[in-house]
Amino acid sequence: MIENKRVCVVLPAYNAALTLERTIAEIPTDIVDDIILVDDASTDRTVDVAKQLGIFTVKHTRNTGYGGNQKTCYRMALERNADIIIMLHPDYQYPPKLLTPMSSLLASGFFDVVLGSRILGIGALVGGMPVYKYVSNRMLTFLQNLLLSYKLSEYHSGYRGFTREVLEDIPFLRNSDDFVFDNEMLSQCIYRGFRIGEISCPTKYFPEASSINFRRSVTYGVGVLRTSVNFRLSCSGIDRGTVFEGLTRRRPRDVIARRSTLP
Repeated sequence: MIENKRVCVVLPAYNAALTLERTIAEIPTDIVDDIILVDDASTDRTVDVAKQLGIFTVKHTRNTGYGGNQKTCYRMALERNADIIIMLHPDYQYPPKLLTPMSSLLASGFFDVVLGSRILGIGALVGGMPVYKYVSNRMLTFLQNLLLSYKLSEYHSGYRGFTREVLEDIPFLRNSDDFVFDNEMLSQCIYRGFRIGEISCPTKYFPEASSINFRRSVTYGVGVLRTSVNFRLSCSGIDRGTVFEGLTRRRPRDVIARRSTLP
């Protein structure tokens, strides 16, 4: 717990048996109150390892995809009364020790969403990110900053945390079950005016760490561009059939003003 807020770490897992114990060992137990692992029908011993470690575990009977896994993660976190929810990949690609500063930023009241950015600093290429992924990351981020009228160092980190208010506000269940889920959700957060902070995050690329191949990366990139174009259309009132349908656009100052009037 931090600032009297209950901190929950969610682990969307798929074949993470080889890296799960290392990941759990570095989670700061002094501030984390709850750990939830959702296994997306793994074919290895992920569930067995999780149970041996005493982690609350939910197992999908069929593979629902990266986005589908996260939907269960966030639903369970809300059901278990989390105030701060941070997604950490159990493949040990992102450092669990950053959970403390990320939780602090979310508990501070200054930010509603916090991202662990691989691009801030020199962490990405030093950590082994393939050059084509680095270049595509920079290009997509540049285009998104233009289309979403925002400014982030990257939109594609899998290390991200949210306040309970965000998860109760954003209709994440309507989003894709595939990898573009992350981008749709972040775009919805911007559309709704939630305040986003970033911290520099070193990352590691190694054989046991999960990573999508080139073909799926292209599919993801197309989905990102489609989401960004839909964002602009929705800002103009054309939101039918998009993940922004029915949402009222807000600016960050509107969110702050609304909070200041709450009893």
